[in-house]
Amino acid sequence: MTVLVADDDKSILTALKLLLSSENLDAILCSTPGDALEQIRNHSFQLALIDLNYQEDTTSGQEGLKLIIAIREIDANLPIIVMTGWGTVSIAVEAMKRGATDFVEKPWDDNNRLVTAIRNQIHMGEIARSEIRLRTENQILKKEREDTNQMVCESPVMKRLMQTVEKVAQSNIPILITGENGTGKSLLAKCIHEKSLRGAGPFVSVNMGGISESIFESEMFGHIKGAFTDATSDRIGRVELAEGGTLFMDEIANMPRSQQPKILKLLEEFKYERLGSSQTRKASVRVISATNANIELLIQEQGFRQDLLYRLNGITLNLPPLRERTEDIIPLAERFLRQALNHYDSPATRFSKAALLQLTSYSWPGNVRELQHVVERAVLLSVNKEIGEKDLQLSNSAKQVGLEIPEEFFRMSLDEAQVWYIQKVIETHQGNSTKAAESLGISRSALYRRLEKK
Repeated sequence: MTVLVADDDKSILTALKLLLSSENLDAILCSTPGDALEQIRNHSFQLALIDLNYQEDTTSGQEGLKLIIAIREIDANLPIIVMTGWGTVSIAVEAMKRGATDFVEKPWDDNNRLVTAIRNQIHMGEIARSEIRLRTENQILKKEREDTNQMVCESPVMKRLMQTVEKVAQSNIPILITGENGTGKSLLAKCIHEKSLRGAGPFVSVNMGGISESIFESEMFGHIKGAFTDATSDRIGRVELAEGGTLFMDEIANMPRSQQPKILKLLEEFKYERLGSSQTRKASVRVISATNANIELLIQEQGFRQDLLYRLNGITLNLPPLRERTEDIIPLAERFLRQALNHYDSPATRFSKAALLQLTSYSWPGNVRELQHVVERAVLLSVNKEIGEKDLQLSNSAKQVGLEIPEEFFRMSLDEAQVWYIQKVIETHQGNSTKAAESLGISRSALYRRLEKK
Protein backbone atom coordinates (compact mmCIF):
# COMPACT_ATOMS: atom_id res chain seq x y z
CA MET A 1 0.00 0.00 0.00
CA THR A 2 1.30 3.45 -0.90
CA VAL A 3 0.56 6.78 0.74
CA LEU A 4 1.13 10.16 -0.89
CA VAL A 5 2.57 12.69 1.59
CA ALA A 6 2.60 16.38 0.62
CA ASP A 7 4.24 18.99 2.91
CA ASP A 8 6.74 21.80 2.41
CA ASP A 9 8.51 20.99 5.70
CA LYS A 10 11.32 18.46 5.09
CA SER A 11 11.40 17.41 8.75
CA ILE A 12 7.69 16.54 8.61
CA LEU A 13 8.24 14.52 5.41
CA THR A 14 11.15 12.63 7.00
CA ALA A 15 9.17 11.88 10.18
CA LEU A 16 6.15 10.63 8.24
CA LYS A 17 8.34 8.52 5.95
CA LEU A 18 9.84 6.75 8.99
CA LEU A 19 6.45 6.33 10.68
CA LEU A 20 4.77 4.89 7.62
CA SER A 21 7.72 2.60 6.93
CA SER A 22 7.41 1.18 10.46
CA GLU A 23 3.80 0.32 9.59
CA ASN A 24 4.83 -1.44 6.35
CA LEU A 25 3.38 1.37 4.26
CA ASP A 26 5.26 2.85 1.31
CA ALA A 27 5.34 6.63 0.97
CA ILE A 28 5.95 8.99 -1.92
CA LEU A 29 6.98 12.45 -0.68
CA CYS A 30 6.11 15.78 -2.33
CA SER A 31 6.91 19.33 -1.24
CA THR A 32 4.47 21.25 -3.49
CA PRO A 33 0.84 20.88 -4.61
CA GLY A 34 2.02 20.62 -8.22
CA ASP A 35 4.30 17.68 -7.43
CA ALA A 36 1.46 15.99 -5.53
CA LEU A 37 -0.95 16.26 -8.46
CA GLU A 38 1.66 14.94 -10.87
CA GLN A 39 2.21 11.88 -8.69
CA ILE A 40 -1.54 11.21 -8.40
CA ARG A 41 -1.92 11.40 -12.17
CA ASN A 42 0.81 8.82 -12.68
CA HIS A 43 0.49 6.46 -9.71
CA SER A 44 -2.12 4.62 -7.68
CA PHE A 45 -2.38 5.55 -3.99
CA GLN A 46 -4.45 4.23 -1.11
CA LEU A 47 -4.33 7.55 0.79
CA ALA A 48 -3.22 11.17 0.43
CA LEU A 49 -1.85 12.86 3.57
CA ILE A 50 -1.51 16.54 2.69
CA ASP A 51 -0.61 19.82 4.34
CA LEU A 52 -2.98 22.77 3.93
CA ASN A 53 -0.31 25.47 3.90
CA TYR A 54 2.64 25.81 1.51
CA GLN A 55 5.09 28.52 0.44
CA GLU A 56 2.63 30.96 -1.13
CA ASP A 57 0.52 31.31 2.00
CA THR A 58 1.45 29.79 5.38
CA THR A 59 -1.71 30.59 7.30
CA SER A 60 -4.96 30.61 5.28
CA GLY A 61 -4.91 27.02 4.02
CA GLN A 62 -6.11 28.11 0.58
CA GLU A 63 -3.39 26.22 -1.29
CA GLY A 64 -4.39 23.02 0.48
CA LEU A 65 -8.09 23.56 -0.19
CA LYS A 66 -7.37 24.06 -3.90
CA LEU A 67 -5.23 20.92 -3.84
CA ILE A 68 -8.14 18.91 -2.41
CA ILE A 69 -10.41 20.06 -5.24
CA ALA A 70 -7.75 19.22 -7.84
CA ILE A 71 -7.20 15.74 -6.33
CA ARG A 72 -10.94 15.07 -6.42
CA GLU A 73 -11.01 15.92 -10.13
CA ILE A 74 -8.36 13.24 -10.73
CA ASP A 75 -9.57 10.62 -8.21
CA ALA A 76 -13.03 11.08 -6.73
CA ASN A 77 -12.59 8.26 -4.21
CA LEU A 78 -9.05 8.66 -2.84
CA PRO A 79 -9.14 9.13 0.98
CA ILE A 80 -7.57 12.48 1.95
CA ILE A 81 -6.29 13.40 5.43
CA VAL A 82 -5.39 17.07 5.76
CA MET A 83 -2.94 18.43 8.33
CA THR A 84 -1.91 21.92 9.35
CA GLY A 85 -0.18 23.72 12.16
CA TRP A 86 -2.80 26.44 11.99
CA GLY A 87 -5.84 24.29 12.50
CA THR A 88 -9.14 25.93 13.26
CA VAL A 89 -12.68 24.58 13.27
CA SER A 90 -13.64 26.68 10.26
CA ILE A 91 -10.77 25.48 8.07
CA ALA A 92 -11.43 21.87 9.09
CA VAL A 93 -15.07 22.21 8.07
CA GLU A 94 -14.09 23.80 4.77
CA ALA A 95 -11.59 21.04 4.04
CA MET A 96 -14.29 18.42 4.63
CA LYS A 97 -16.65 20.28 2.32
CA ARG A 98 -14.01 20.27 -0.40
CA GLY A 99 -13.57 16.49 -0.15
CA ALA A 100 -11.19 15.67 2.71
CA THR A 101 -12.11 12.59 4.74
CA ASP A 102 -10.23 13.38 7.99
CA PHE A 103 -8.27 16.16 9.68
CA VAL A 104 -5.21 16.21 11.98
CA GLU A 105 -3.22 19.03 13.56
CA LYS A 106 0.54 19.50 13.55
CA PRO A 107 2.53 18.77 15.55
CA TRP A 108 0.81 15.52 16.59
CA ASP A 109 1.75 14.21 20.01
CA ASP A 110 0.48 10.65 19.51
CA ASN A 111 1.84 8.55 16.66
CA ASN A 112 -0.62 5.75 17.45
CA ARG A 113 -3.55 8.11 16.97
CA LEU A 114 -2.21 9.28 13.61
CA VAL A 115 -1.52 5.71 12.47
CA THR A 116 -5.05 4.69 13.51
CA ALA A 117 -6.50 7.56 11.46
CA ILE A 118 -4.39 6.52 8.44
CA ARG A 119 -5.36 2.84 8.77
CA ASN A 120 -9.04 3.70 9.17
CA GLN A 121 -9.08 5.88 6.09
CA ILE A 122 -7.23 3.29 3.98
CA HIS A 123 -9.75 0.67 5.14
CA MET A 124 -12.68 2.95 4.35
CA GLY A 125 -11.19 3.61 0.92
CA GLU A 126 -10.93 -0.14 0.25
CA ILE A 127 -14.57 -0.58 1.22
CA ALA A 128 -15.63 2.27 -1.06
CA ARG A 129 -13.67 0.82 -4.00
CA SER A 130 -15.14 -2.62 -3.34
CA GLU A 131 -18.64 -1.18 -3.34
CA ILE A 132 -17.99 0.62 -6.62
CA ARG A 133 -16.53 -2.54 -8.16
CA LEU A 134 -19.45 -4.63 -6.92
CA ARG A 135 -21.97 -2.09 -8.18
CA THR A 136 -20.29 -2.03 -11.58
CA GLU A 137 -20.16 -5.83 -11.74
CA ASN A 138 -23.84 -6.02 -10.79
CA GLN A 139 -24.73 -3.53 -13.51
CA ILE A 140 -22.78 -5.59 -16.05
CA LEU A 141 -24.38 -8.82 -14.88
CA LYS A 142 -27.82 -7.23 -14.87
CA LYS A 143 -27.30 -5.96 -18.40
CA GLU A 144 -26.04 -9.39 -19.47
CA ARG A 145 -29.06 -11.08 -17.90
CA GLU A 146 -31.43 -8.66 -19.58
CA ASP A 147 -29.55 -9.05 -22.86
CA THR A 148 -29.40 -12.83 -22.55
CA ASN A 149 -33.03 -13.27 -21.52
CA GLN A 150 -34.31 -11.29 -24.50
CA MET A 151 -35.02 -13.63 -27.38
CA VAL A 152 -33.61 -12.68 -30.78
CA CYS A 153 -36.53 -12.76 -33.20
CA GLU A 154 -35.55 -11.24 -36.53
CA SER A 155 -36.54 -14.32 -38.54
CA PRO A 156 -40.17 -14.90 -39.59
CA VAL A 157 -40.30 -18.29 -37.87
CA MET A 158 -39.19 -16.80 -34.53
CA LYS A 159 -41.60 -13.89 -34.86
CA ARG A 160 -44.47 -16.34 -35.29
CA LEU A 161 -43.25 -18.35 -32.32
CA MET A 162 -43.08 -15.29 -30.08
CA GLN A 163 -46.60 -14.26 -31.11
CA THR A 164 -47.78 -17.59 -29.73
CA VAL A 165 -45.68 -17.08 -26.59
CA GLU A 166 -47.38 -13.73 -25.96
CA LYS A 167 -50.78 -15.44 -26.16
CA VAL A 168 -50.04 -18.35 -23.83
CA ALA A 169 -47.57 -16.83 -21.36
CA GLN A 170 -50.13 -15.37 -18.99
CA SER A 171 -52.15 -18.56 -18.70
CA ASN A 172 -51.28 -21.48 -16.42
CA ILE A 173 -51.50 -24.06 -19.19
CA PRO A 174 -48.53 -26.50 -19.21
CA ILE A 175 -46.09 -25.89 -22.05
CA LEU A 176 -43.81 -28.40 -23.74
CA ILE A 177 -40.86 -26.91 -25.63
CA THR A 178 -39.28 -29.11 -28.29
CA GLY A 179 -36.18 -28.54 -30.37
CA GLU A 180 -32.66 -29.69 -31.08
CA ASN A 181 -29.84 -29.42 -28.58
CA GLY A 182 -28.51 -25.90 -28.22
CA THR A 183 -31.53 -24.07 -29.65
CA GLY A 184 -32.24 -22.21 -26.40
CA LYS A 185 -35.16 -24.10 -24.88
CA SER A 186 -34.28 -23.08 -21.31
CA LEU A 187 -34.00 -19.45 -22.44
CA LEU A 188 -37.45 -19.62 -24.01
CA ALA A 189 -38.83 -21.13 -20.81
CA LYS A 190 -37.36 -18.25 -18.79
CA CYS A 191 -38.82 -15.78 -21.29
CA ILE A 192 -42.29 -17.33 -20.87
CA HIS A 193 -41.94 -17.16 -17.09
CA GLU A 194 -41.01 -13.47 -17.16
CA LYS A 195 -43.96 -12.64 -19.40
CA SER A 196 -46.38 -14.57 -17.18
CA LEU A 197 -48.42 -13.44 -14.19
CA ARG A 198 -45.92 -15.40 -12.11
CA GLY A 199 -42.95 -13.44 -13.44
CA ALA A 200 -42.14 -11.97 -10.01
CA GLY A 201 -42.02 -15.46 -8.51
CA PRO A 202 -39.18 -18.00 -8.60
CA PHE A 203 -38.02 -19.79 -11.73
CA VAL A 204 -36.73 -23.22 -10.71
CA SER A 205 -34.99 -25.30 -13.37
CA VAL A 206 -34.27 -29.00 -12.95
CA ASN A 207 -32.60 -31.47 -15.32
CA MET A 208 -34.97 -34.40 -15.07
CA GLY A 209 -32.46 -36.81 -16.59
CA GLY A 210 -29.75 -35.77 -14.16
CA ILE A 211 -31.50 -37.03 -11.01
CA SER A 212 -30.81 -40.61 -10.01
CA GLU A 213 -33.80 -42.79 -9.16
CA SER A 214 -32.67 -43.23 -5.56
CA ILE A 215 -32.96 -39.52 -4.74
CA PHE A 216 -35.61 -38.46 -7.29
CA GLU A 217 -38.49 -38.12 -4.83
CA SER A 218 -36.35 -36.24 -2.30
CA GLU A 219 -35.02 -33.84 -4.95
CA MET A 220 -38.43 -33.07 -6.43
CA PHE A 221 -40.69 -33.13 -3.37
CA GLY A 222 -38.32 -32.82 -0.41
CA HIS A 223 -38.08 -35.02 2.65
CA ILE A 224 -38.49 -34.86 6.42
CA LYS A 225 -35.91 -35.67 9.05
CA GLY A 226 -35.57 -39.43 9.47
CA ALA A 227 -37.16 -40.29 6.12
CA PHE A 228 -34.05 -42.36 5.32
CA THR A 229 -30.68 -43.08 6.91
CA ASP A 230 -28.90 -39.87 5.85
CA ALA A 231 -31.92 -37.58 6.31
CA THR A 232 -30.60 -35.66 9.32
CA SER A 233 -32.87 -32.65 8.72
CA ASP A 234 -35.89 -31.55 6.70
CA ARG A 235 -35.27 -30.62 3.07
CA ILE A 236 -37.32 -28.53 0.64
CA GLY A 237 -37.78 -30.02 -2.83
CA ARG A 238 -37.79 -28.30 -6.22
CA VAL A 239 -41.60 -28.18 -6.40
CA GLU A 240 -41.82 -26.28 -3.13
CA LEU A 241 -38.98 -23.97 -4.15
CA ALA A 242 -40.98 -23.04 -7.26
CA GLU A 243 -44.11 -22.15 -5.25
CA GLY A 244 -45.79 -19.12 -6.76
CA GLY A 245 -43.56 -19.28 -9.83
CA THR A 246 -42.50 -21.65 -12.59
CA LEU A 247 -41.10 -25.18 -12.44
CA PHE A 248 -39.04 -25.85 -15.57
CA MET A 249 -38.43 -29.56 -16.14
CA ASP A 250 -35.68 -29.82 -18.73
CA GLU A 251 -34.75 -33.04 -20.57
CA ILE A 252 -38.15 -34.47 -19.59
CA ALA A 253 -37.76 -37.49 -21.90
CA ASN A 254 -34.75 -38.65 -19.87
CA MET A 255 -36.80 -39.02 -16.68
CA PRO A 256 -36.84 -42.65 -15.45
CA ARG A 257 -40.16 -44.31 -16.26
CA SER A 258 -40.47 -45.51 -12.68
CA GLN A 259 -40.64 -41.87 -11.52
CA GLN A 260 -43.08 -40.65 -14.16
CA PRO A 261 -46.25 -41.54 -12.15
CA LYS A 262 -45.15 -39.17 -9.38
CA ILE A 263 -44.88 -36.25 -11.80
CA LEU A 264 -48.18 -37.27 -13.39
CA LYS A 265 -49.88 -37.08 -9.98
CA LEU A 266 -48.40 -33.63 -9.42
CA LEU A 267 -49.76 -32.40 -12.76
CA GLU A 268 -53.18 -33.97 -12.23
CA GLU A 269 -53.82 -32.86 -8.66
CA PHE A 270 -51.15 -30.20 -7.98
CA LYS A 271 -50.58 -31.94 -4.68
CA TYR A 272 -47.55 -33.78 -3.28
CA GLU A 273 -46.03 -35.14 -0.09
CA ARG A 274 -42.51 -34.81 1.18
CA LEU A 275 -40.70 -38.13 1.37
CA GLY A 276 -41.44 -39.69 4.75
CA SER A 277 -44.43 -37.44 5.46
CA SER A 278 -48.14 -38.16 5.18
CA GLN A 279 -49.01 -34.47 5.06
CA THR A 280 -50.37 -33.43 1.66
CA ARG A 281 -49.16 -30.10 0.36
CA LYS A 282 -50.71 -28.00 -2.37
CA ALA A 283 -48.52 -26.83 -5.22
CA SER A 284 -49.10 -23.50 -6.95
CA VAL A 285 -46.67 -23.76 -9.84
CA ARG A 286 -46.70 -23.27 -13.58
CA VAL A 287 -45.06 -26.23 -15.32
CA ILE A 288 -42.92 -25.85 -18.42
CA SER A 289 -40.99 -28.83 -19.78
CA ALA A 290 -38.55 -29.31 -22.63
CA THR A 291 -36.96 -32.07 -24.66
CA ASN A 292 -34.90 -32.66 -27.78
CA ALA A 293 -36.16 -36.25 -28.07
CA ASN A 294 -38.95 -37.75 -30.16
CA ILE A 295 -41.40 -38.45 -27.35
CA GLU A 296 -43.92 -40.09 -29.67
CA LEU A 297 -41.28 -42.67 -30.54
CA LEU A 298 -40.46 -43.15 -26.86
CA ILE A 299 -44.12 -43.79 -26.15
CA GLN A 300 -44.18 -46.47 -28.83
CA GLU A 301 -41.09 -48.02 -27.27
CA GLN A 302 -42.67 -47.92 -23.80
CA GLY A 303 -40.10 -45.42 -22.57
CA PHE A 304 -42.52 -42.62 -21.81
CA ARG A 305 -46.09 -42.57 -20.51
CA GLN A 306 -48.64 -41.24 -22.98
CA ASP A 307 -50.90 -39.88 -20.22
CA LEU A 308 -47.96 -37.88 -18.87
CA LEU A 309 -47.33 -36.40 -22.30
CA TYR A 310 -50.98 -35.30 -22.44
CA ARG A 311 -50.48 -33.45 -19.16
CA LEU A 312 -47.24 -31.83 -20.27
CA ASN A 313 -48.19 -30.62 -23.75
CA GLY A 314 -51.13 -28.34 -23.14
CA ILE A 315 -49.28 -26.20 -25.66
CA THR A 316 -46.28 -27.43 -27.66
CA LEU A 317 -43.77 -24.87 -28.87
CA ASN A 318 -41.16 -26.03 -31.36
CA LEU A 319 -37.98 -23.98 -31.23
CA PRO A 320 -36.46 -24.10 -34.72
CA PRO A 321 -32.78 -24.88 -35.33
CA LEU A 322 -30.50 -21.98 -36.12
CA ARG A 323 -30.14 -23.04 -39.77
CA GLU A 324 -33.86 -22.28 -40.23
CA ARG A 325 -33.60 -18.81 -38.69
CA THR A 326 -30.63 -17.36 -40.55
CA GLU A 327 -31.85 -13.79 -39.99
CA ASP A 328 -31.12 -14.28 -36.29
CA ILE A 329 -27.51 -15.43 -36.71
CA ILE A 330 -25.82 -12.03 -36.98
CA PRO A 331 -27.83 -10.36 -34.15
CA LEU A 332 -27.00 -13.36 -31.94
CA ALA A 333 -23.33 -13.29 -32.92
CA GLU A 334 -23.10 -9.57 -32.15
CA ARG A 335 -24.78 -10.14 -28.78
CA PHE A 336 -22.31 -12.90 -27.94
CA LEU A 337 -19.48 -10.62 -29.07
CA ARG A 338 -20.59 -7.92 -26.59
CA GLN A 339 -20.90 -10.46 -23.81
CA ALA A 340 -17.49 -11.99 -24.51
CA LEU A 341 -15.81 -8.57 -24.48
CA ASN A 342 -17.08 -8.09 -20.92
CA HIS A 343 -15.13 -11.19 -19.85
CA TYR A 344 -12.03 -11.30 -22.05
CA ASP A 345 -9.30 -8.78 -22.74
CA SER A 346 -9.39 -8.73 -26.53
CA PRO A 347 -8.73 -6.14 -29.26
CA ALA A 348 -11.67 -7.52 -31.27
CA THR A 349 -14.60 -5.14 -31.68
CA ARG A 350 -16.38 -6.31 -34.84
CA PHE A 351 -16.70 -9.04 -37.47
CA SER A 352 -15.32 -8.70 -40.96
CA LYS A 353 -17.77 -8.89 -43.86
CA ALA A 354 -16.33 -12.25 -44.91
CA ALA A 355 -16.73 -13.54 -41.35
CA LEU A 356 -20.38 -12.42 -41.28
CA LEU A 357 -21.03 -14.21 -44.55
CA GLN A 358 -19.44 -17.36 -43.19
CA LEU A 359 -21.54 -17.16 -40.03
CA THR A 360 -24.75 -17.04 -42.07
CA SER A 361 -23.74 -19.77 -44.52
CA TYR A 362 -22.58 -22.30 -41.91
CA SER A 363 -25.15 -24.98 -41.00
CA TRP A 364 -24.70 -24.74 -37.18
CA PRO A 365 -25.33 -28.34 -36.13
CA GLY A 366 -24.82 -27.23 -32.52
CA ASN A 367 -27.27 -24.35 -32.97
CA VAL A 368 -27.16 -21.23 -30.76
CA ARG A 369 -24.89 -22.87 -28.19
CA GLU A 370 -22.31 -23.64 -30.88
CA LEU A 371 -22.53 -20.08 -32.21
CA GLN A 372 -21.85 -18.69 -28.74
CA HIS A 373 -18.83 -20.93 -28.25
CA VAL A 374 -17.45 -20.03 -31.70
CA VAL A 375 -17.75 -16.29 -31.00
CA GLU A 376 -16.22 -16.59 -27.51
CA ARG A 377 -13.29 -18.56 -28.92
CA ALA A 378 -12.77 -16.03 -31.71
CA VAL A 379 -12.78 -13.13 -29.23
CA LEU A 380 -10.36 -14.91 -26.93
CA LEU A 381 -7.90 -15.79 -29.71
CA SER A 382 -8.23 -12.70 -31.90
CA VAL A 383 -5.23 -10.38 -32.25
CA ASN A 384 -6.96 -7.77 -34.43
CA LYS A 385 -9.88 -5.39 -34.04
CA GLU A 386 -11.74 -7.28 -36.74
CA ILE A 387 -12.66 -10.93 -36.36
CA GLY A 388 -11.96 -12.67 -39.66
CA GLU A 389 -12.86 -16.01 -41.20
CA LYS A 390 -9.79 -17.74 -39.80
CA ASP A 391 -10.65 -16.58 -36.27
CA LEU A 392 -14.01 -18.36 -36.48
CA GLN A 393 -12.32 -21.69 -37.31
CA LEU A 394 -15.33 -22.90 -39.31
CA SER A 395 -15.32 -24.89 -42.52
CA ASN A 396 -15.12 -22.62 -45.57
CA SER A 397 -18.38 -23.26 -47.44
CA ALA A 398 -17.33 -21.21 -50.46
CA LYS A 399 -14.24 -23.35 -51.00
CA GLN A 400 -16.25 -26.54 -50.46
CA VAL A 401 -18.50 -25.74 -53.40
CA GLY A 402 -15.58 -24.51 -55.51
CA LEU A 403 -16.46 -20.79 -55.68
CA GLU A 404 -14.01 -18.10 -56.63
CA ILE A 405 -14.75 -14.87 -54.77
CA PRO A 406 -14.24 -11.77 -56.97
CA GLU A 407 -12.78 -8.50 -55.73
CA GLU A 408 -16.12 -6.65 -55.99
CA PHE A 409 -17.55 -9.08 -53.44
CA PHE A 410 -15.77 -7.18 -50.68
CA ARG A 411 -17.42 -3.91 -51.73
CA MET A 412 -20.94 -5.38 -51.49
CA SER A 413 -23.28 -4.88 -48.54
CA LEU A 414 -23.81 -7.98 -46.42
CA ASP A 415 -27.26 -8.61 -47.96
CA GLU A 416 -25.83 -8.26 -51.46
CA ALA A 417 -22.97 -10.63 -50.60
CA GLN A 418 -25.37 -13.23 -49.24
CA VAL A 419 -27.58 -13.08 -52.33
CA TRP A 420 -24.51 -13.36 -54.60
CA TYR A 421 -23.27 -16.36 -52.66
CA ILE A 422 -26.63 -18.18 -52.70
CA GLN A 423 -27.04 -17.59 -56.43
CA LYS A 424 -23.59 -19.06 -57.08
CA VAL A 425 -24.39 -22.12 -54.96
CA ILE A 426 -27.64 -22.61 -56.91
CA GLU A 427 -25.65 -22.38 -60.17
CA THR A 428 -23.26 -25.10 -58.98
CA HIS A 429 -26.31 -27.35 -58.48
CA GLN A 430 -27.67 -26.60 -62.00
CA GLY A 431 -30.50 -24.45 -60.67
CA ASN A 432 -31.76 -27.04 -58.19
CA SER A 433 -32.75 -24.88 -55.20
CA THR A 434 -33.52 -27.91 -53.03
CA LYS A 435 -29.98 -29.26 -53.36
CA ALA A 436 -28.56 -25.77 -52.95
CA ALA A 437 -30.49 -25.34 -49.68
CA GLU A 438 -29.26 -28.72 -48.47
CA SER A 439 -25.70 -27.73 -49.35
CA LEU A 440 -26.07 -24.52 -47.37
CA GLY A 441 -27.70 -26.31 -44.45
CA ILE A 442 -30.85 -24.16 -44.59
CA SER A 443 -34.45 -24.72 -45.61
CA ARG A 444 -35.73 -23.77 -49.07
CA SER A 445 -37.96 -21.11 -47.51
CA ALA A 446 -34.93 -19.58 -45.77
CA LEU A 447 -33.04 -19.66 -49.06
CA TYR A 448 -35.85 -17.81 -50.86
CA ARG A 449 -36.10 -15.22 -48.08
CA ARG A 450 -32.41 -14.43 -48.50
CA LEU A 451 -32.82 -14.07 -52.29
CA GLU A 452 -35.70 -11.64 -51.83
CA LYS A 453 -33.28 -9.11 -50.32
CA LYS A 454 -31.61 -8.37 -53.65
